[in-house]
Formats: sequence, C-alpha cells, structure tokens
Amino acid sequence: MMDVGLSGKSVIVTGAASGIGRATVHLLLAEGAHVLAVDRDGEGIDNLRQDGPQCRPLHADVSDENQADRIVHAALELTGRVDVLVNNAGVGHRAALADTTLAQWDSTFDVNVRAPFLLCRAAIPRMLTQGGGTIVNVASAAAFAAVGDRAAYCASKAAVIAMTKSITVDYAAAGIRANAVAPGTVDTPWIGRVTDGATDPAAMRAAMEQRQAIGRLAHPEEIADAVVYLASDRSSFAFGSTLVVDGGFSAQ
Repeated sequence: MMDVGLSGKSVIVTGAASGIGRATVHLLLAEGAHVLAVDRDGEGIDNLRQDGPQCRPLHADVSDENQADRIVHAALELTGRVDVLVNNAGVGHRAALADTTLAQWDSTFDVNVRAPFLLCRAAIPRMLTQGGGTIVNVASAAAFAAVGDRAAYCASKAAVIAMTKSITVDYAAAGIRANAVAPGTVDTPWIGRVTDGATDPAAMRAAMEQRQAIGRLAHPEEIADAVVYLASDRSSFAFGSTLVVDGGFSAQ
C-alpha cells in the first residue's frame, strides 16, 4: 500500500458507527492512522472495538456543546495531536419546506451544521498550536442540486460547504486544510430506514437509485475513498474545495 501520510496520525471521525463513517474508519486504520470513532449510537460504536487498539470508540452527541472539548481531548490521548477531523455525522427529514416542522429544521441543523462548527471550533486552536491540520466535512450533492422533500437537509449541507470555505479563508495560511465531500445517495442503514417507512419501499429505493446518472446508489466505501483522499497528503494543494462523488446526480 502506498504511504499517503496518514500512518501514525490522530484522526477524529464522527458518525462512525455505520455507513460512510464506518467505512472511513476502516480505511483510515488500514492506512495506519489512530482513529477516535465518535457516534451517539452506543451499541454501534462499541462494535468498532473489534478493529484493534488503534481504534478508540467514543459514545458522544456531537451536537452537544459540552462534548466538543471532550472529543478533542480524547483524540489528543491517542498521539498527543489532532491531525485530522472528519465531520461525517448527519441526519435528514423527509419534508418540503412548508411541511417542515421547527423541530425537524433544528434537529437537522444541530447535527449537520452545529456539530461540525463545534468540533472545528474546538480542534482548530490545537491545530494552530501544532502547526497545521486537516478538516474534511461531509456535505452532499443535494447542496448543488436539490432533492424533493428534503428542504432542511439541502439547506444544511449548503451551509457545510460555505463553512468549509470560510475556514479556508481564515486558516489556510496557518497550515489548516479544510475541504468537503459531496456524495450522492449512499446505500447506508439510514436509506434503509427511509425506504422501509415508505408505502412502496421497492419503488422508493428504485427512485433513489435513478437519481444518479449511473442508476445505482453509492457504496459507503466509494465515499470513504474520497474522504481519505482529502485527509491524506495526496490532496496537499486542495484548500476549500468540494469533491463531488455523486454518480452523476448533479450533472443532470
């Protein structure tokens, strides 16, 4: 395996219990990184203990302001540094804007925007002290080409991309690289829960597949590859960019 500069690095991954997050943890470990795997799903995150001593699971709600410093301090215990922060945790609700409740709007922004803000705010001072670091925020292709009945989700992911650019403008000169990944629809447990609640689950899944020009959902590992690329030395000149990995969804 080619050395991409992640061996021995300390990496935080949120939303790590399943889907993109779990695939990202596994790939980072294969690259030799030390990973703090964070999720509010306590049972799911505990399953990562089997991945070996370089993976430390942490049960935490990333939208809780009081947890951000705890998460960063836990990462520091791995290697004494915070080299990479991957803000992957995300939620969504199925509703057009006029049907979106305030609770749905707030819960979406709490996890999709507030949590990355809190963790970036906690991690950036440490990165500045150590001379640099890397941030990868998982956004969505829905920030560019809106999906029906996902008003809060689309808006939140657009905010993530704007925040990524702001971090770049403020901190690139100090050695902090911030970039985003914008996936299309990914075959994760969350998608399963959405389709299971539909009147016709098979029809809903087929519609989700057809949103991509290639006619299928992404595998979590395909998005994890993009995340790890942006976390690694292979993307050393990428600052404030958004890597769209959406099977042609936003090209239509």
